[in-house]
Amino acid sequence: MKSNARPLALVTGASSGIGANLARELAKDGHDLILAARRIEPMRALAEELKADGANSIIIAVDFSKAGAAAGLAQDIKTRGLAIDVLINAAGVGANGRFDASDPLRVSEMLQVNVVASTELTRMLLPGMVDKHRGKIMLVASTAAFQPGPQMAVYCASKAYVLSFGAAIAYELQGSGVTVTTLCPGATNTEFAEVANMAGAALFKGAVLPVMNASEVAQVGYQALKAGRRVVVTGLLNKIMAISSRLAPTSMSLRIASWVMSSAK
Repeated sequence: MKSNARPLALVTGASSGIGANLARELAKDGHDLILAARRIEPMRALAEELKADGANSIIIAVDFSKAGAAAGLAQDIKTRGLAIDVLINAAGVGANGRFDASDPLRVSEMLQVNVVASTELTRMLLPGMVDKHRGKIMLVASTAAFQPGPQMAVYCASKAYVLSFGAAIAYELQGSGVTVTTLCPGATNTEFAEVANMAGAALFKGAVLPVMNASEVAQVGYQALKAGRRVVVTGLLNKIMAISSRLAPTSMSLRIASWVMSSAK
């Protein structure tokens, strides 16, 4: 990779879904990429595809569910003598079901990926951006961040953390030249539903709101990132639902969320 030829973006969760599509948006807009995720083969295919946009890519296999993964990635980047201009925290995992019956390991993985790894990676790369007085960070949250979610209690709580964390540091960084954008997509057609055991849920069947394509979400999110917007909810109906969930009585929000997130048996 030629240093300083193009701005460099690090995208986590780059093997599929919203992360891969954000990488495509960045490549089209003149960035080189570091692609980071567990699965190497999909990232190799993506890197080959991005060559058509003139993008050079580095592929780094990282399992963010393991403690220390973010620190290891940051050290790898430093060892290569690279400086990150854009950080996209798109790695995320979920699970569906009652909390008392949930797999303790899966709970730990959700917290490690959705909360700990993204927080640590942001903390490690942010000072370099502040020193340069420029940089952009995206945190991928969810419309699940706007209300408690029975059947997905830990996932929704983790995304509420991401939304709160992103809004707070965006405020702290005013005037620094660094912006933080928190992306809150609703149901999106990715591998997430299958992996989280939610393929049969009303939310992903389009029974509640339209299910968006990952490419649509990425396009909206990337334009918000470029504009330096602090929070973006994708889709008009998702925006209305996000606002409504904050205004509705908690008991009503919980009943609706429980139905929306429960998988059909």
